Amino acid sequence: METRNNVTEFVLLGLTENPKMQKIIFAVFLAIYIISMVGNVLIVLTITASTLLGSPMFFFLAYLSFIDACYSSVSTPKLIVVSLQEKKTILFNECMTQVFAEHFFGGAEGILLTVMAYDRYVAICKPLHYTTIMNRRVCSLLVGVSWAGGFLHATIQILFIFPLPFCGPNVIDHFMCDLNPLLKLACTDTHTLGFFVAANSGFICLLNLLLLLVSYVVILRSLKTHNLQGRSKALSTCVSHITVVVLYFVPCIFVYMRPAATLPIDKAVAVFYTMITPVLNPFIYTFRNAQMKSAVRKLCSRNAISNNK
Repeated sequence: METRNNVTEFVLLGLTENPKMQKIIFAVFLAIYIISMVGNVLIVLTITASTLLGSPMFFFLAYLSFIDACYSSVSTPKLIVVSLQEKKTILFNECMTQVFAEHFFGGAEGILLTVMAYDRYVAICKPLHYTTIMNRRVCSLLVGVSWAGGFLHATIQILFIFPLPFCGPNVIDHFMCDLNPLLKLACTDTHTLGFFVAANSGFICLLNLLLLLVSYVVILRSLKTHNLQGRSKALSTCVSHITVVVLYFVPCIFVYMRPAATLPIDKAVAVFYTMITPVLNPFIYTFRNAQMKSAVRKLCSRNAISNNK
């Protein structure tokens, strides 16, 4: 007999079922979400309103901040809302949309981080040809590839998950819809499908991380030929990028580079790469970069003068 899908909604258990802790979660993650949105939107506005947009590095950073703002909006608002609700449900179609959006923005960010590493490689290892190689047309094309890659990755994931039959139970031990918890609830054997998910998500994350680490090793080795000032500036930029790369890819590899299974620590790890990393990126890039700090100050002073008028 064919297994039919009779689940119209899922129940999200969230981070905890303790009522007192849920109020704390509401306050903490509301603050994190506001800081994340303000920080990332501020970076986008600062770069687009200044001459920094003409620099490939800041052009990519503006898109990274835009993606981070979107990425943190996929699951954080739902977590904040359901933490105060007695009935913590999410409709089936809303759940599938969340899965697609999570992997769309997550995939785009992973590719964009690789693009940013390539930009730093060209800037440091081939400085005389930098403006020729990283012209605006190439930069726009690379950003387009990031979006297209994220869309392709998310489409493959949703094609795996959407046709699966869900006939009950419908309780997801997580604060969001994700691949492994949904595979666990499917009313069919998902053992083989779990390996495809690991290949599409986990292996891609691992490959990107290895490529990025190799590129940064090449960059750091090339710094030996630079003077002290140039070496210090390039090293500061690379440290910021490496920090973001590690914070993003290591948790993703932990969650997806394994057979389909859910572990108690998965929720904490998911919080890290879906909420904590997007809120840290503005601080990492802004506080370590003199040009960004100067541009932010100019934007704020310009707005202050406009308000006084």
